Amino acid sequence: MLSKNDIKQVHLLEQKKHRTQSGLFVAEGPKVVGDLLRHGFLPQRLFATVDYQSPVPVSTTEISDDELRKLSFLQHPQQVLAVFPIPHNEGITPPAGLCLALDGVQDPGNLGTIIRIADWFDIKTIYCSLDTADAWNPKVVQATMGSIARVNLYYTNLEQLLQSTTLPVYGTLLDGDNIYTQTLSTDGIIVMGNEGKGISPSIRPLVSHRLLIPCYRQGDTAESLNVAIATAITCAEFRRRQS
Repeated sequence: MLSKNDIKQVHLLEQKKHRTQSGLFVAEGPKVVGDLLRHGFLPQRLFATVDYQSPVPVSTTEISDDELRKLSFLQHPQQVLAVFPIPHNEGITPPAGLCLALDGVQDPGNLGTIIRIADWFDIKTIYCSLDTADAWNPKVVQATMGSIARVNLYYTNLEQLLQSTTLPVYGTLLDGDNIYTQTLSTDGIIVMGNEGKGISPSIRPLVSHRLLIPCYRQGDTAESLNVAIATAITCAEFRRRQS
């Protein structure tokens, strides 16, 4: 049975301050919730219609389709909504291999897509600047399509992180060198910048390898690529070299 307080508590988690205070986030749909459950995330509450089949044994509050619509942040909710604790990842030393660093990425859709891209290219760690959008926003979680269960996220001071690392630091910049002609390593941090401003002035001097995704149209053309698309192209080229 769904109570008015259940609806209120779930809806409060749309706001970052309540997610921070409670340490909880919302996930919806069989794909996203299922991936989280399979990767060891334990829900505080799980609300589901009679049609939902959980991939693991879990305590469930059965609700109707109408009650699910009252809970959901989606236009067309599907079967299940769960409230999970936000993970607290320990230690921020960059691991071996490739990782991403996001410098002021603001759009929830872009952030969710980048997390999904990282998962696709087996990049397990993303460092987010403190002004990057909140990865536990329901819109971001939904946009990851479950990939948020498989990627470790850290919010940190990127300037300090990049100053302390011995790994090569790559960044996409309009005054960089053609990515397709540069040497790319198997280890390193790939920095992706803000949607409008790119990589911030404080971070640019810390980029040791400046890369450019070349434009193949001359004259009047798009000003730049969407940050998620640029991330996909960059990650694909790194992985192509390693195959």
